[in-house]
Amino acid sequence: MIIIGLTGGIGSGKTTVAMMFAELGVPVYFADLEAKKIMNTSKEVRKKLIDAFGEETFKNGELNRGYLAKIVFKNKEQLLILNGIVHPEVESHFKTWVKNQQAQFIIQESALIFENEKQNYFDKIITVTAPLEDRLRRVKKRDSVTEEEIHDRIRNQIEEAFKVKYSDYVIRNMELNRTKSQVKVIFNQLLLLSKN
Repeated sequence: MIIIGLTGGIGSGKTTVAMMFAELGVPVYFADLEAKKIMNTSKEVRKKLIDAFGEETFKNGELNRGYLAKIVFKNKEQLLILNGIVHPEVESHFKTWVKNQQAQFIIQESALIFENEKQNYFDKIITVTAPLEDRLRRVKKRDSVTEEEIHDRIRNQIEEAFKVKYSDYVIRNMELNRTKSQVKVIFNQLLLLSKN
């Protein structure tokens, strides 16, 4: 089994691309989604988050994402603390998930493969890119945040050019049908690679 990392900057459409692979029968692990689940369900993680960021980290028993985002995306040290709490849990969960898969190749969709220096864990890396104006529009619509808040998040991610340079495949996500075609081509190449 080969393990593929799928990444891209905020609003690039990596989740959309991951869903396209899933539709082709590829098991996909959505790291960001699993991180949110772990933060909401693990008592140990909840305690560490409250100790680090205060009682307001949870509101009505749910993770207060807006509150947390305002803290960590303005302060790199705070972001490192958050990542130090959550990422080891996600990594452990992913390893267990991998053991239960039977497919020839699997994908982990994660925004922070390069940021966390995890690129060597994967056999191949796919980066999804999109023009900045498209990314801003998508995130504004999806997260109901300001442009300034999106730029704060972008500043905490490694530049797209770096990700493109060190990826095995690049999907330019501007028009859905074209994106689907690119996914199909890469899917077939990975299928071939996993058989060899």
